[in-house]
Amino acid sequence: MLASITPLGERGRNSRWWLTVAAHLAGAAVAGAALGALLGLLGTPLPDGRVPLAFAAGLAVVGALVDARVGGVRLPTVHRQVDDGWLDQYRGWVYGLGFGFQLGLGVTTVVTTPAVYLTLVLALLSGSWPAGLVIGLVFGAGRGLAPLTTRRIRHPEQLRQRHRRFAALEAPTRRLTVTGQALAGVGLAVAALVAVTA
Repeated sequence: MLASITPLGERGRNSRWWLTVAAHLAGAAVAGAALGALLGLLGTPLPDGRVPLAFAAGLAVVGALVDARVGGVRLPTVHRQVDDGWLDQYRGWVYGLGFGFQLGLGVTTVVTTPAVYLTLVLALLSGSWPAGLVIGLVFGAGRGLAPLTTRRIRHPEQLRQRHRRFAALEAPTRRLTVTGQALAGVGLAVAALVAVTA
């Protein structure tokens, strides 16, 4: 889908790339913030302290193991993507907003890493709608920025090169995700230990 939101693709649909991307970013940020705030609100009755932190630490470590493909465990996910039929039916800002909103929620399309679930659990465990909102906003906005990587694509060969580069980045990106989740697990475990001694 993101390969479609390029200056090349938007020009072919008589849409303005910058407007589509701005709508995509807005949709993703709003969706992430709303979901994060809702999860934070739902988490208000949960206990504070070491138990939620230890739980989150465990989830981060499990996520790192799943991403590292230890034991052949497969990530549970939905098997749908955004509807690319929208590209021909709606204006750029409409499908940009719609695609962004779905990606900002994180779980309405294929989930490729447990880090998505971990982020949502952290919003819940924050036990605060403002904290959940911030977590969700950062998550959604980060996903919403993805089309900016296509800003220089104006010819079909540039699009093919981008696909080749992204395919080559799959393994290093997976290693980075595994490392990030493992570090998050260690950080959360340390925070849980500090909470015990406090």
